[in-house]
Amino acid sequence: MNQLDRRTFIKLLGAAGVISSANSLVLPGSATAEANARVVVVGGGFGGATCANYLRQYDSSLNVTLIEPNVQFVTCPFSNTVLAGMKSINFITHNYDGLRKNHGVNVMHDMVISIDATAKKIKLKSGKTLVYDRLVVSPGISFNWHEIEGASAENSKIMPHAWKAGTQTILLRKQLEAMKDGGTVIIASPRKPFRAPPAPYERASLIAYYLKKTKPSSKILLIDSSGDSEELAMFRKGWEKLYKGIIEWVDGSEQGEIVSADTKALSLTGHTIGTLKGDVVNLIPPQHAGEIARVAGLADESGWCPVNPKNFASTLQKNIHVIGDACIAEPMQKTGHSANTQGKICAAAIVVELNGGTMPDVTYSTGIYSFLNPKYALSSARVYRLKNGKLKQVAGGLSAKKASRKTRLKEARFASGWYKGITMDTFGKT
Repeated sequence: MNQLDRRTFIKLLGAAGVISSANSLVLPGSATAEANARVVVVGGGFGGATCANYLRQYDSSLNVTLIEPNVQFVTCPFSNTVLAGMKSINFITHNYDGLRKNHGVNVMHDMVISIDATAKKIKLKSGKTLVYDRLVVSPGISFNWHEIEGASAENSKIMPHAWKAGTQTILLRKQLEAMKDGGTVIIASPRKPFRAPPAPYERASLIAYYLKKTKPSSKILLIDSSGDSEELAMFRKGWEKLYKGIIEWVDGSEQGEIVSADTKALSLTGHTIGTLKGDVVNLIPPQHAGEIARVAGLADESGWCPVNPKNFASTLQKNIHVIGDACIAEPMQKTGHSANTQGKICAAAIVVELNGGTMPDVTYSTGIYSFLNPKYALSSARVYRLKNGKLKQVAGGLSAKKASRKTRLKEARFASGWYKGITMDTFGKT
């Protein structure tokens, strides 16, 4: 393992925020190590980029290749601040230079079209074929368009989802800018599980922030398929303080979720909520694991990928790990922080296993910050441990229910620090 001793390895695990016990850790550099093993990582988001980064940090002898079709990655975290006019799209756009230059990751901008788990080969859109010893798949999400009549990738140019940040974020921002004062914005969230469950509430908050400043007679209808919750209650309390009369919450649970969309009329219909018409419609469709995960037989009937949370190894395909939004890792939410944590744990597990060992017990953490305005934020932070093969929450929770504006301001500042830290960590920046 390229001169990396046990103490240094444990220190790196600790720096990654995951180590809790190293009693079963096999000493790096053992005779069982696979020299120059080939590890391919598919997907360059918070999960995949982090995993590629830490594979090289844990063992610089590994041949690590990251396959990502896009030259730049636009983060979903902080994308709602772009809708509010708080940040530019450039602020949430990152490249892979740090992974290449600082950590020696071979980054290929290509697309995986098939995976042969038996032969340990992947085929790329460019026609190239790569062979691997271990494969990590972090493909994010795809949309279940067929579940909503009238919804499609093409129609998202009229009713943007903006749940994959980038062009869709810019489109939704332009629609908000073009809307006349007095207009109605509809935000429709899907049933769980979906990426970043608190994000529709943050989106409603930050669009309300923008409307209050520029189009004060306008309103927002938030159709929420998740139903009532402690987290929602905290947002609604903030809305009452900051945006009274602007945000209307519509219970879309219990058969109330959206079943059809009319792009000509700009209307959405649900079984129990009837038909609602807007001037700007943000339709977030139901979701499942990214397409390549399902093509490769990594997803079950739920559309998501079952894994062993000890090392995020697929339970359906050998020598393949699945991390990030695509995997089933409840009760961890599908967030960028979760994917980052999973990437580190998965990288550590691969290195230990290539050395003939077993991954030690570690701590899993996740967190998410949500802005209500530039000076008011809420947070959720949770810690998990494995118990009887399943993840169980052992600490953490939501922000304090009763807090001063000074405390909410601190949370907003912490959010900015968190974003800077996690993007530097994920993309190998210095």
